[in-house]
Amino acid sequence: MIQTAQNIVIRTHPNDNVGIVANPSGLKKGTVVWENLMLVQDIPMGHKVALKNLLIGEPVIRYGQVIAYAGEEIPRGGWVNETNIRLPRPPALQDIAYIKPEWTPPKPLEGYTFEGYKNPDGSVGTKNVLGITTSVQCVAGMTEYICQKIRRELLPLYPNVDDVVAFNHSYGCGIAIDAPAAIVPIRTIQNIAQNPNFGGEIMIIGLGCEKLRPERLLPQNSTEASILYLQDEAFEGFESMVEGIMELAEKHLQKLNRRQRTTCPASDLVVGMQCGGSDAFSGLTGNPVSGFAADLIVRAGGTVFFSEVTEVRDAIHLLVPRAIDESVAQALKDEMAWYDDYLERGKADRSANTTPGNKSGGLSTIVEKSLGSVAKSGTSPIVDVISPGDKIRKKGLNFVATPASDFVCGTLQLAAGMNMHVFITGRGTPYGLNMVPVIKVSSNSKLSARWHDLIDFDAGPVAFGLKTIEDMGWELFKLILEVASGTKEVATDKLGLYNDLVLFNPGPLT
Repeated sequence: MIQTAQNIVIRTHPNDNVGIVANPSGLKKGTVVWENLMLVQDIPMGHKVALKNLLIGEPVIRYGQVIAYAGEEIPRGGWVNETNIRLPRPPALQDIAYIKPEWTPPKPLEGYTFEGYKNPDGSVGTKNVLGITTSVQCVAGMTEYICQKIRRELLPLYPNVDDVVAFNHSYGCGIAIDAPAAIVPIRTIQNIAQNPNFGGEIMIIGLGCEKLRPERLLPQNSTEASILYLQDEAFEGFESMVEGIMELAEKHLQKLNRRQRTTCPASDLVVGMQCGGSDAFSGLTGNPVSGFAADLIVRAGGTVFFSEVTEVRDAIHLLVPRAIDESVAQALKDEMAWYDDYLERGKADRSANTTPGNKSGGLSTIVEKSLGSVAKSGTSPIVDVISPGDKIRKKGLNFVATPASDFVCGTLQLAAGMNMHVFITGRGTPYGLNMVPVIKVSSNSKLSARWHDLIDFDAGPVAFGLKTIEDMGWELFKLILEVASGTKEVATDKLGLYNDLVLFNPGPLT
């Protein structure tokens, strides 16, 4: 940390030639910090200041890594941003060699538990939810109507059931159902139906004429009694359809109402880590704190996954050495290559990822964003790589390959089997999911103070040395256990703020 009185500039790594302005109001031209470094421009909070004169083509270094090259001469004390730098090439996948790491497992973390819902398949829920999925977008209006009716008329009769949730989507017809890429959205819908928070009690509402047959979406050990077709000739008009769905819902609610929370080891946690609306502090505070909590969950025998291919692509050279074996290392590179090709077919590249908000928050390039993003994965070895829409197979740290879009990533992490979600933000977003609890972590205290009723956990004190990453990582870990137990309610559940799920469909429409 570089500071004079209350003028604070943070250098992330000793080799960095840029620092981050930490002051909430930014720093003005003429401000002097650290070793008579004078700012030659006004620099906003979270943005980079050159710690030395940077010549054209010279590397810009943050996190000890090259995040860009100077596109023009930048004086010492100057503002380094997306207008005066250029993007480096991504790491060449074929050049990243894998050498099995020498890794000494940390001491197991024992004795930590939460109160969850045990399922017959061995999974554990953190909520008790009636799930309604659909086989085609045509029935979405009906499921929304039904959910409101169930909440109003049935849920008060079943106090142990938290909510009813409809998974509406834009898939199911007008599609090339047998195209190779069609497996991604289909298995996503299949696996979301098996999320631990549904307890196996899933309803499927179909139309009847769609290409995606509802039978394909049934969880294992379910029966066709869980399917209802609106085109069934037994129904005479709208009210008849509603009555049929309500009768089916009541059968499932009766079973769900018998579920009870019981003490479960922390090893039953399946926590998805995601960030959105990131800023320059995300990689300094929120993501490292979440990464420390991730390591604690892994030490306790639990499961954590991180995602967002375009937000790890430029840090892949740091992730491959963490793979547990050669096959996992190759799978990481294969997912990166698949997505490189996917973007190229769309005439785009990973630079399209960074948003105006990211840049306003000080993240000038996707490289800088990626290096901060991977911090939420902690330091544990990566035990497996999961393709989009698939379920996790192993406990420990998994890379679940997803696009970086918050809603698509959240959807695919649900399909992978998460029962808890940690979402880190620097700019702020009301993002929430109604299928799992979402703990919202702010990377800076300015956001946490302004959004005091939307943020659950403020990691901002780390930036000013008021708390350590370790201290706050433990705090977040304990909060995860409390939320998983139902003893603490997250902001999005208090307020009822939930985003629609969005399928990733790389296949063709017809």
